[in-house]
Amino acid sequence: MQTTIELLTEKNHCLEKFFRLNEAELMNFSTGNFEHLEEFYASREGLLEIIKRIDLLIEEDNLVAVDIESVTPEFKKQILEAFQHKNSLCTKILAQDLEILSAIENAKSDIIRELSQVRVTRKAIGSYKSGQTTSRLDEEA
Repeated sequence: MQTTIELLTEKNHCLEKFFRLNEAELMNFSTGNFEHLEEFYASREGLLEIIKRIDLLIEEDNLVAVDIESVTPEFKKQILEAFQHKNSLCTKILAQDLEILSAIENAKSDIIRELSQVRVTRKAIGSYKSGQTTSRLDEEA
């Protein structure tokens, strides 16, 4: 049973790293810095893979039947605290993910607007071209 608590603690530690990683990258996004986006997602995927493996270890550890009456109140309290901490972290991470998606979507919209403006400008410049350069070539020939 102690192994379960250790695994839950390790899982929460990984979730805290995930939260801090999001927090740091959100600061970059708020300044318009998206240079490390691929590394950011790779780091997140790595942490999620570790969390998945910890979950498997927790499942394996809990395959053995436990007499509920033999579980101490202290153990129950530790498990409950670990779950509450996990839930709190997950809620915060979900909020961060919404902010991340919003920042990426805003940057994408800005790029689309800029591209659209460039297209309009090119079209306007193209309409001002004159045919004089071709006639000069004809006169010289």
